[in-house]
Amino acid sequence: MLEYTKTILLKVSFDLALFEKELRKGLKHLKKEERPQLRIWCYSKFSDMHLLVLTSVFMEASFVL
Repeated sequence: MLEYTKTILLKVSFDLALFEKELRKGLKHLKKEERPQLRIWCYSKFSDMHLLVLTSVFMEASFVL
């Protein structure tokens, strides 16, 4: 599921709202041990384009998940 989520995020990264939606959805479907891996990967790939979204989503996820 982690690789699938990465693929989707790469494909929708051009659209901020869609990227955020798919990131939230992906986090819900991942196993707990996969979530930190996705976080690291997302920051390495998208921090230049979507830093605010990443920060917001992963901060919320840390409280909820």
